[in-house]
Amino acid sequence: MQATRSAAAPQFEINRSGELEVFVQVAEKGSFSAAARHLGVSPSAISKIVARLEARLGAQLVLRSTRRVQLTPEGCQLYERGQRVLADLNDVESVASQRSVPKGVVRINSSSSTGQKLLVPLVARLMQTYPELVLDLSFTDHVVDLMEAQADIAIRWGKLPSSDVVARLLGHTRQVIVAAPSYLAAHGTPKVPGDLAHHIRIGWNYQRTVPHWPFTVDGRAVEVPIGEALRVNDGDVMRNMAVEGAGMARLSLFHAWNDIAAGRLQVVLEPFNTGVLEPIHAVYLGKPDQLPSRTRAVLDFLKAHVDLTHAEQLPPAWLQA
Repeated sequence: MQATRSAAAPQFEINRSGELEVFVQVAEKGSFSAAARHLGVSPSAISKIVARLEARLGAQLVLRSTRRVQLTPEGCQLYERGQRVLADLNDVESVASQRSVPKGVVRINSSSSTGQKLLVPLVARLMQTYPELVLDLSFTDHVVDLMEAQADIAIRWGKLPSSDVVARLLGHTRQVIVAAPSYLAAHGTPKVPGDLAHHIRIGWNYQRTVPHWPFTVDGRAVEVPIGEALRVNDGDVMRNMAVEGAGMARLSLFHAWNDIAAGRLQVVLEPFNTGVLEPIHAVYLGKPDQLPSRTRAVLDFLKAHVDLTHAEQLPPAWLQA
């Protein structure tokens, strides 16, 4: 009679190479914060990953201090062997990615409004082009760490902070101040930025960018506080509330285009618009020449098919007389 196993089979670890790469960066950079900047994630994410690695190995790998970390003897051994393992893995993946058909899971993160407006219309064509891909889409208006969220690609708006994420520019859009005709009929139309003090301005209930709307008046930069009367955490909710006449909003032309064209929203204060174009990027971690073919295929597809031609210029017919 065959003996019954006394212990369960070891669980397969799917993220061991990622943990090893984080540990090697910590060893080379000398601190969690420096490794975090290099990998484009938060120091707390680095700390969690190293702690998880230590727990799995049952050995302390680093000695922590307020400024730097020092490798233990076990950490030194892991670092030396980890460098060789990662170098071999990069060589294998580089060869495989150049020869294989794009397939496997690609995780993409974006804000809810961008996901609905930019990504959703492209999904069917992308899946037809690469039928062996599995797309994992996460929509949230909170900016996430790519490594902590295990995202391959994220769509980011505006100027990117200094980090080691790699960015591919998809295009630009401009911002406009809009309101529903019903709101303007009830509350009046602002003629200069100062008039906004008497209007409901829909803002964000978390720190997204700067807490004001920028304008240019007689060549001078003027900032109008967003206000506290109405705040939301979702771009589509903000747009819909503006359409329903709840208040005024500052939206990208990319998101507001259809509503303006249909007359559901009206552009105001355009003579004072700064005219600054906001970049839209697809960002990712890793070296461009070592990306898996599945990730590179999606990036190339987005660059080729994201249409922002109507997001930069406001047609004169849409301007209020």
